[in-house]
Amino acid sequence: MPPLAKLLSLLAFLLLAVAPARASVVNAPGANLEVSLVTYGPGDVYWERFGHDALELRDTVSGEAVNFNYGVFDFNEKNFFLNFARGRMHYLMDAEPTVDEESYYIQVGRSITRQRLAFTPEQAAALRDFLFWNLRPENAGYNYDYYVDNCTTRVRDALDKALGGVIKAGLAAQAGGMSYRQQTDRLMSAQPWLMLLLDLGLGPYADQPMNAWSESFLPYELQAKLRGIRVPDGRGGTQSLVQNEELLSPNRLPAPPAQAPDLRLPLGASGLAFAVLLVATTRRARLAHALLATLYLIVAGLVGLLLLTLWTLTSHHSAWANANLLLFSPLAFLLLRAVWRARRDIAPSRFANTVLILQLAAALVAVLLHLLPGTVQQNQPWLLFALPAWLALAWSLRQTTHS
Repeated sequence: MPPLAKLLSLLAFLLLAVAPARASVVNAPGANLEVSLVTYGPGDVYWERFGHDALELRDTVSGEAVNFNYGVFDFNEKNFFLNFARGRMHYLMDAEPTVDEESYYIQVGRSITRQRLAFTPEQAAALRDFLFWNLRPENAGYNYDYYVDNCTTRVRDALDKALGGVIKAGLAAQAGGMSYRQQTDRLMSAQPWLMLLLDLGLGPYADQPMNAWSESFLPYELQAKLRGIRVPDGRGGTQSLVQNEELLSPNRLPAPPAQAPDLRLPLGASGLAFAVLLVATTRRARLAHALLATLYLIVAGLVGLLLLTLWTLTSHHSAWANANLLLFSPLAFLLLRAVWRARRDIAPSRFANTVLILQLAAALVAVLLHLLPGTVQQNQPWLLFALPAWLALAWSLRQTTHS
């Protein structure tokens, strides 16, 4: 979404708010307002993989329709990438004519689904007033969080507030289907390396049990879960919140899988294959062995530094207290010299042996933590990958003590 165009359209709608003479969404009676949730399918770019949504307000008399969404960011913002790395992402709310916004999604092949919602005139007017208040420059910005404060949770919360809390009351009592980690892996599976990096960086927060309310941080989940919400019908009974659902444009992009991929077999097999290579080259191809071990130690050390930084120096709470730090540690850097000394049949120093024992103990702690009752973090794939590699590396280093 071009940020400058979004900001210009935001200003245009603010101008509408001070032009009461024009019949429009801004000043239409609540009885003339139609409220809809518009859901857009996932895109090709990594930040589009979770999908997107917007709230549409339509004046049934004038025909004007406006889409409000919370997904605007600007790569050109000062220190954007530094703030992103620190977990301080600044997003904006925006509004633009429905036709203009939908034309973009049709052009790029992302599906568009509109759900017309059962709002009373008073609720529709209250939602409209809140959205235009939120659209003001002093209110439009917010600190984005992928899981708990994003473009969908803001839409969900606005709907829930206007409906008096009925959505949260209905969804909080229902169990969720997946964890944050599973949903992330599922939606990012089209980009395997990025999926693996994200999975490696997610800590126990990403594996906590979710209810349907928290799982509705995703556009498609919110769309599906609203179908089961019922609201008063004004006659002493109830009616479905979703009065009508219409597919406005089909999806022309590959759809994400229904379930998250199981990473245990591929990562476990990769770790075992790497361990076999380390063992096989210990005596027969010492240069190749040293290069393989160096590659592993450098990657393990860099990953450890990254995980430690995410935990201690950023606001990415989903990466805090990551048990993978026990498997991939900066201690790995301290073993690089021992690997190249072993190539010349020089046994590891006492210092290197101590570091190796500490690293193996850390890996053992990671296994024990995973086996303890009540353990939250689901990092079995990385345990299966790292343990064979560390054991093979330790075995190969210890061989030089017998030469």
